[in-house]
Parts: sequence; C-alpha cells; structure tokens
Amino acid sequence: MGLTWPAGRRRSRRPSRPEPSRGWALVLTSAAFFMVALDALVVITALPSIHHDLGGSVSTLEWTVNAYTLSFAAGIITAAAVGDRLGRRRVYVAGLLLFSAASAACALAPTAGTLIAARAVQGAGAAIVTPLSLTILTAAWPAERRGSIVGIWGGIAGLAVAAGPLVGGAVVYGLNWHWIFWVNVPIGLATAVLSMARLTETRGPATRLDIPGVVLVTAGAGGILWGLVRGGEAGWGTGEVIAAFALGAAALAGFAAWERRAPEPMLPGRLLRIRAFAAANATGFLQSAALFSAAFLAATYFQLGLGFSPLGAGLRFLPWTATPVVVAPLAGRLTDRLGPRPLMLLGLILQAAGFAWIALIATATVPYTLLILPFVIAGVGISMVLPATPTAALSSVPPADIGKASGVNNTLQRFGGVFGVAVVTAVFTATGHLGAPDQVAAGFRPALAVSAGLSLLGAVTAMAVASRRQLAQAQRSATQPAADQTGDPVPLTR
Repeated sequence: MGLTWPAGRRRSRRPSRPEPSRGWALVLTSAAFFMVALDALVVITALPSIHHDLGGSVSTLEWTVNAYTLSFAAGIITAAAVGDRLGRRRVYVAGLLLFSAASAACALAPTAGTLIAARAVQGAGAAIVTPLSLTILTAAWPAERRGSIVGIWGGIAGLAVAAGPLVGGAVVYGLNWHWIFWVNVPIGLATAVLSMARLTETRGPATRLDIPGVVLVTAGAGGILWGLVRGGEAGWGTGEVIAAFALGAAALAGFAAWERRAPEPMLPGRLLRIRAFAAANATGFLQSAALFSAAFLAATYFQLGLGFSPLGAGLRFLPWTATPVVVAPLAGRLTDRLGPRPLMLLGLILQAAGFAWIALIATATVPYTLLILPFVIAGVGISMVLPATPTAALSSVPPADIGKASGVNNTLQRFGGVFGVAVVTAVFTATGHLGAPDQVAAGFRPALAVSAGLSLLGAVTAMAVASRRQLAQAQRSATQPAADQTGDPVPLTR
C-alpha cells in the first residue's frame, strides 16, 4: 500500500514496534544500498589517480563513471521483474554476489578499457540490488510508516553521497585507487550471507521480461551518450557524432513504439498516465542529473583547479554532501505530514541557488571558505529531495504496481545521472581543459551553471507532483478500487 496521511492522523495510538524481520530488512537493505550508492561516487575523487596510472582523456574518466551508471540504469526494471518472478531475496543475493565479484575485477584491472568493462558489470549488480532493496523494505513496513522508513533509506543514500568522495579520497591517499573497489568485497559477501539467513522470501506478480525494451532503451541511451561524449572532442558536425545521435534517437523511438504493444512493458503506459507519477519521475531524472554532474565537476575542480590532494578534496565535499545524513530523515518525516511536493520544490530551488552561487565565484585562486555556504545550501536542498521523490512516485500508484514503479523510478534517476555527467562534460570540454588550473576553472564555471539549470528544471516538474490530499485520495481509490472504463486506476489530473 502507499502512503495515507489522513489515516496516520486518525490513529492516536503509537505504531507498534517493528518485528524482528522488519529490523533486519531495514539494516540489510540499507547496508547493500549504501554500498552500491557509494560506488556511484567513490570513484570520483580517485579519477585523477586513475588517469595518472591508466592514462586516457577526460572522456575516459567520464566513461569510468558512466559505464557503471548506464548498465545500472538499463538493468533495474528487468531485475525487479526477475525478482518478482523468482523470489526477491534470491535475486537480491545474486546481485550482491555479482557486485562483489565485479568489484574485485575493477581492483585488478590493468588498463582503462578493462576497468570500464568491469565497472559495467558492477553496475549490473547494482541494478539488481537497488530496486529489490527498496521493494523488500517497503513491503516489510505498513503504509503509515513508509514515509519515515523511506526517509531513513534516503538518509542512507545521503550518507553514501557524503562518504563517497571522502572515502575515495582517504583510500587513495592512504593506499591506492585499487582499494576503493576491494572494500566492497567483504561487505557484499557478508550482506549476502545475512540476507539469506534473515530476510523473508517474497514474490510479486509473475510478469514477462521485456527484453526488447531493455535492448532498445539501452541502445538509445548509449547512442545519445556517445554523441555527447564525443561531440566535444571529435566535433559536433562529424559523421561519428551525427550517426551516434541518429541511432540513439531511432532506438528510443523504437522503444516508445514497442512499449505500446509489448505484452508486459518495462514502462507501462498506465503508469505514465498518472500525472503525479510522471512528474515525480521527471523530477528524479533532473535531480540526479544535477547532483551527479556537480559531483563529477567538483572533484575535478578541487584537485586539478585548486590543487588539493584526494583526501583534501574529499574533506572539502563534506559541507555539501554530509547534510543528507541529518536532513534526509527529517525530510522523510515532513513528507508524511506535508506531502512530497513542497520539499521537492524548495529543495531543488535551494540546490540551484547553491550551484549558481559557486559558478559565479569559482576561480583557480578563490579561498575555499567562500565556497562553504553555497555548498551547504545546495546540500540542504538535495537532502530535502532525496526521500521525497521516491515517496511521491510510489505513493501515486496502486499497491500492485509498487515493484514496477520502484524500478521505473530508479531507472530514470540513474539515466539522469548519465545524462547530467555527459552534458556538463561536453560544456567543460568546450570551455576549458584538464591542463592549467585556470583552464580547469574556466570549464568548471559554465558546466556547473548547467547543473544549476537542471535543478531549476526539476523544480518546475515538481510543481506537477500531487498534493498530500490528492495522493491520499488516489490511495483510497486504489484500495476500494475506483476505475475508469479501461480498468486502470483513476489518474491524478488536478
């Protein structure tokens, strides 16, 4: 079931204490989610060291990040469907084992190409773990507690955001970049063993796998991404870049056509007709695009523009990235009371303001102290959005569609990260380069302004998210089912 705020108000008694299985579900899914979320950012402060050891251009560095995120995004919905069919716990454990094995392969990679390939496999493991962790968690807790629990889950994401650059910098500084991947192996194996012992096996509706949809959307995103990556280096009018954009657009058009007639589409049209769900996912896409692009840029700027060590760069991320640890759980509770829309809207405006402020003052000689306040403002903003966005998406759909909705939400957020990094890298390449510090700063400023613009676009789409009253009405309609002539839940249109 989704969130039902009026029911939460009517009940004066305090919620019962969680059953042991619920506690284990929270601990184990949070630990696994922390690990895979950490790896989306832990590599960022290690990029200059990887570049020094393995070589490559700025696009090589970008693919080290995007290979992980692209395969992560492409596999989420299929992983959720396989979990529903074969057992969520079983598939979840398989994902943990795959992630651990791929992490070891990353640590042993002798070349940049091998590392990128291993990162793609690692992303496939993350694609299995992430949606199933949220599905297992939300299924274990009652509707009136779901906002708070997802807030804790969002706080874990915030902790991963905070720890990623710092852990990466500390490990590179104290050991070497290989160890940012080795640390995943014991954590992944231990979580897999405990999950088999402590989590309850559950299944969802046995749906068909939409393999053509996965292939088409991955090819489409990959083509667009390749065009964005190569455009700044090879030239936007070259045959390679034009062909990449054309093939990507054709694949995405084919995906849209296929999904309309697929027996079990990975992106069901009935969900997209729910305005609140579509708006929440558009906001999540833009939120992730802004966040990951800014993190990618800031790691480069701190080390190659301002001259900090990997550890120094990681420490200087904290005013921005540590705020979700405190704010995200509070935002989750406020989401239960106010609904997700106010937090999403205000949070993205604050993030845009923080990024724009930094873009205005960033130079190769700016004192770091002048960057602290705008980083804090941006951090508070994203902390408000992290728990509110998945809550808005999952609360907008009927209970039977929560698993599918979770997969769609996670997929679009991961694709948003890929898109954001590709776009700002193209802007950075056009206006600066990785040479002298002043050239790094010259590319950083307009690229970060793009991250601010993506945040503002996210605030615009957040305005279309349903209010608390509308979400509660939708949940009542889903449980007593009011349906339209097609048998689909009545969509939110107000």
